Amino acid sequence: MINKLRKLYIKEQFNPSFIGLFINPFYFARKGLYKNISELAENLHGKLVDIGCGIKPYINLFKVDEYIGLEIDNAKNRNHKHADVLYDGKVIPFKNNTFDSILLTQVFEHVFNPNEFLKEVNRVTKMGGLLLMTVPFVWDEHEQPYDYARYSSFGLKHILNENGFEVIEHRKSNDGLEVIFQLLNTYIYKKTATDNVYINLLLTLFLMAPVNIVGLILSKLFPRNEDLYLDNILLARKVKDV
Repeated sequence: MINKLRKLYIKEQFNPSFIGLFINPFYFARKGLYKNISELAENLHGKLVDIGCGIKPYINLFKVDEYIGLEIDNAKNRNHKHADVLYDGKVIPFKNNTFDSILLTQVFEHVFNPNEFLKEVNRVTKMGGLLLMTVPFVWDEHEQPYDYARYSSFGLKHILNENGFEVIEHRKSNDGLEVIFQLLNTYIYKKTATDNVYINLLLTLFLMAPVNIVGLILSKLFPRNEDLYLDNILLARKVKDV
C-alpha cells in the first residue's frame, strides 16, 4: 500500500491529474511540461539519450529502440541509480554521431558553458537527429548554486542555430494567468517547506491547493499573454557539425 501511494505521489509530481491540484505545489508548471513533451515525444526515435535524466519521469512517453539516462557523477546520482551512465559534466562519454534523439528537460539553465555543452550535444547526435528541449523562462532560482541563466525564445533559437541545430517547433508553456498563481505557490513552497514529506503534503493541501484551484479557474477566464510564460519547449534538428 505504501509503495502504491509513493508511486502515485511521484506520478502526480510530474504528470499531475485532478489529484495533483491538491498535492503538487508546481501543478501548472509540471502539467504544462508533461503535456508538451508527450505531444512532441512521437517525433523522437531510434537511440535516445536523456541528458540530466533525474528519475526519468518521461521515459514511458518515448517509443524508441534504446533509452539511455545520463547524469552528472556525484553521490546523489550514484545512490538513486536511475541513470545508466554517469559523466563529468563536460565530455559526453559517447562516440560521434551515436544518437538519433536527444532529450534535455529543465537542464540547460544549469549549464555554465552553454556553447561548449551544445557542441558536445551536437557531436554525439547523428546528422538529422532530433533534440527535444525544455528550458524555464519565468522561474525562481533553484538547485542553488547551480542555476546560471534564463533564456528567452529568441535567445534559445539563436544559441541552438549557432551550434548546428535548426528549431522545427517552439512552444511557450503556461502563457496565461496561471503563471502568476504558479509563482505565488512557488513562493509559498519555498517559505514553508520542511524536511518532513507529510507536513509538506498538509501544507500543500491547505495553503497551495486553494491557489491552484483559483488559478485554474481564472486562467480559463482571462486572455493569454505570449510574452509572459513559464517554460520554453523546443524541437530542433541537427543540420550541421560544429
